[in-house]
Amino acid sequence: MPTTPSIRPSAEAIDRELLEMGEHDGEGYRPLVDFGGWRVAMLNYSADLLPEHLTRMQRHDETDEVFVLLAGRCILFVGEGRDAVTRIHAEELRPGRVYNVKRAVWHTHTLSPDAKVLVVENRETTYDNSPFTSLTPAQHRRLIDLTCSLWHGAAR
Repeated sequence: MPTTPSIRPSAEAIDRELLEMGEHDGEGYRPLVDFGGWRVAMLNYSADLLPEHLTRMQRHDETDEVFVLLAGRCILFVGEGRDAVTRIHAEELRPGRVYNVKRAVWHTHTLSPDAKVLVVENRETTYDNSPFTSLTPAQHRRLIDLTCSLWHGAAR
């Protein structure tokens, strides 16, 4: 009687020419895969991303940037305005949903200590084409208040 072959995990290592793997469990941002024109990175919690430390926003002048929440919590802040931020919005990311920050939109984020966010961006995204703008004290206060409202139910 013929037997059906079973699929079992391989105990041998897979040649890196066939499959590239990467992970990042440390703090902050780390690129994991660069290929052609794109990059995949992991963004994890970092104390410099706490709302009280967010005093500026960044934009990417040449490309969109995609965020996907894998674990924990993350609030993505986006700002209106061309040369400076004129109005700030907050979006709490839902796991598995794709969030595409459009080219030249000011943005920043805050993460919970257990957060893992997948980032997909243009490989040529650098500080040279991704300027920062400082937030006013009132805008900084708004980031803190929005975080409190979304994560704790009431602004401070």
